[in-house]
Amino acid sequence: MTVDPSGSLAKLIDGVVQKRLADMCVAFPCRVISFDNTGRAVVLPLFQLTDEPPSPIQNVPISSHKYKNAIGQIEKVPHIVEHGDLVFVVCADRQIRDALTGQVTAPSSKRIHDRNDAVIVGVF
Repeated sequence: MTVDPSGSLAKLIDGVVQKRLADMCVAFPCRVISFDNTGRAVVLPLFQLTDEPPSPIQNVPISSHKYKNAIGQIEKVPHIVEHGDLVFVVCADRQIRDALTGQVTAPSSKRIHDRNDAVIVGVF
């Protein structure tokens, strides 16, 4: 019986791709551990993907919404979260810190879909 080297290579490549995809963070549910008045929270991801329990994500900003009130003024309404709330977290494609200036900029980091670029987008 002969071994097909292309079959072994395909399995190796597939394993590498699957590992890389598993390491990418896109969006996931979390539980709020704590929240402060700056609009940032500490959250715990609710998926355990390894033998170790997930570690908390620190300093996660909470998105807000804008609307016009009854007299036409625009108001920004922050989302309010409390300890124990279930929230949905999205990880930006690239580091978000530079883009928060509102200017078009090249990323200053090579991070892609990293937990450090997580944002709470809503409460369940």
